[in-house]
Amino acid sequence: MSSALYLHLMQKALILTLLFSAIPLGISLITGLIISIIQSVTQIQEQTLSFVPKFLAVALSLLIFGPFIASELMSFSRLILRIIAGIG
Repeated sequence: MSSALYLHLMQKALILTLLFSAIPLGISLITGLIISIIQSVTQIQEQTLSFVPKFLAVALSLLIFGPFIASELMSFSRLILRIIAGIG
C-alpha cells in the first residue's frame, strides 16, 4: 500500500469525523443562540434553562441525520475492508 492511499484514508476519516460532529454541534449552537436571545429579551437569566432544549435539539438532529451518518460510516467501513482484503 502506498503512502498516498494512507493519506487519502486518513483525510476521509478526518472529514467524516468533522462532518459527524459538526451536525449536532451546529444544531446545539443554533439552539443555544435562540435560547439566549429569548432569555435576553425576557430578562430571564437562568443558566440551566438552555440545557433541555439543546438536548432535545441534538437528539432530534441525531434521529434525522442518523441514517445519513450510518450510511456514510458503512461505506467507509466497506472501503477499509476492501483495502484490507486486497492486501491479504
